[in-house]
Amino acid sequence: MAEIISRNFRVLCDFMDVYQFMIDIHEKDWRNGVPAPFLEYALSSDWMDKSLVHRWKLWEDNGRIAGLVFYENPINDVYFSLRPGYERLADEMVAYAVSSMPRVDGHLRFVIFDGQNAVKEAVTNAGFQQSSDYTENVFDFEQSLNYPLPDGFHFVDSKKLSVEKIVECCWKGFDHEKDEGSWNGDAEYGYYTLMAPHMHPEDSVVIENDEGEYVCYAGMWWTPENHLAYMEPLCTIPEYRKKGLAAAALSEHYRRLKPAGATHMTGGSSAFYEKIGFKPIVHWTFWEKSLASCSL
Repeated sequence: MAEIISRNFRVLCDFMDVYQFMIDIHEKDWRNGVPAPFLEYALSSDWMDKSLVHRWKLWEDNGRIAGLVFYENPINDVYFSLRPGYERLADEMVAYAVSSMPRVDGHLRFVIFDGQNAVKEAVTNAGFQQSSDYTENVFDFEQSLNYPLPDGFHFVDSKKLSVEKIVECCWKGFDHEKDEGSWNGDAEYGYYTLMAPHMHPEDSVVIENDEGEYVCYAGMWWTPENHLAYMEPLCTIPEYRKKGLAAAALSEHYRRLKPAGATHMTGGSSAFYEKIGFKPIVHWTFWEKSLASCSL
């Protein structure tokens, strides 16, 4: 076996290889690290600080990616993706994260999923302790998801989607209007996200009312290699919540993607998902200790 080398991530030439690496190691419970769309969604978003992605680090065995250390949002939340069979790299990856990944107010936090046992042991040896956790729900397509669309609403034809209306729906749906005022009309970041290489606008679900206002949006990053319907984001504008729109949108994802070969769909941690049939599958754990402050 050739010597394993490590090097920093180069976003302009490494992303597609990293995407394939995450496809290769995917498991439904994320035991080897996050799914490929998780990272692509972050990199194509406006909410992630991408100025320090050169701090990310790859480990390669004869040109084949074996491991990756990276952050998402916030920048001091550090993730580990590790190919099975390369668990021996965990100590080195954690040591790099401690020495070189960005901190906020002197703090670094590691995000580890159940099954990442080598990483968990390495962070424990580095003096980190689990500080919190939560479980994310996943829908198994062996079940049926069939919530009806309420009267007075309809699905928007994917060929006629308005990016401006999607952005406005997300602005309201994530409560920015309440906290930051009315949407300013800038939809450029919406175009940026929808043009990501593996984003599937045609599989996203938009619900509008009879007045043509978009009131619920469920994005989709269909990943056929993993039979994964990666749903992100999901939002309903405040005055239309608790009417069954989100459940209807996810049911539409199920109807569209099960015939295409999807076996499971991601959700979130709220009780809503379990109520409509999702099951707790992905266990997130967070590990922290105070570190000496350093500049970014």
